[in-house]
Amino acid sequence: MTIIDSAAAAAQASSTPSAPAFSGGYQPKPLKFDPAKLEGLSERLIRSHWENNYQGSVKTLNAVRSRLTAALADTEAPPVIYGGLKREELHRTGSVVLHEIYFDGLGGNGQAAGSVRDAITAAFGSYATWEAEFRRTAMSLAGGSGWAILNYNLHTRSLNNNWAWDHMHGAAAGVPVLVLDMYEHSFHMDYGTQAAKYVDAWFRNLDWETIDQRYRAITATRV
Repeated sequence: MTIIDSAAAAAQASSTPSAPAFSGGYQPKPLKFDPAKLEGLSERLIRSHWENNYQGSVKTLNAVRSRLTAALADTEAPPVIYGGLKREELHRTGSVVLHEIYFDGLGGNGQAAGSVRDAITAAFGSYATWEAEFRRTAMSLAGGSGWAILNYNLHTRSLNNNWAWDHMHGAAAGVPVLVLDMYEHSFHMDYGTQAAKYVDAWFRNLDWETIDQRYRAITATRV
């Protein structure tokens, strides 16, 4: 790119700060359940997780998006500076999305039902096999970071349990159906290092009606 082209691109970048790719304005999604009524997950834990970790990522994502506009217009900025902002944008986007799916999946009685249960059974041979494998995946992350994710893969048209050690480590073409946060902030306040008891409590509070609605919306997608 020539110097003239760079200047033109910078001018265009600075003239469209509200373009969707650079806009912030994300708002935290409210909890759809009463956190005082979950079984085995304290209100204090859930509120701390939602207010500090999730909302913190929403605020940071908004801030990063505004800085990207300014950085794009600065033709003298080293690429590594822009790269750092893009990495943080990806990291915070993953955190916001995964936390919202995590919280949306809670507030139920833990009784799996609907077309998603039928699909799980078909994919894993039985619901029990899926649950055992999901638990094993989650506990492999019990050292304090990452996510266990049931993904529907839009490319292979299949359900898979995936291991993600951070907010950016997702399966290609995988769309999360339900997610389990295995970062210490999601359980340490209630269970200390006893992550398996947290996983038990999470299963008891799953809202399978919401999960089934999400699964049906995802599988209706055609690519």
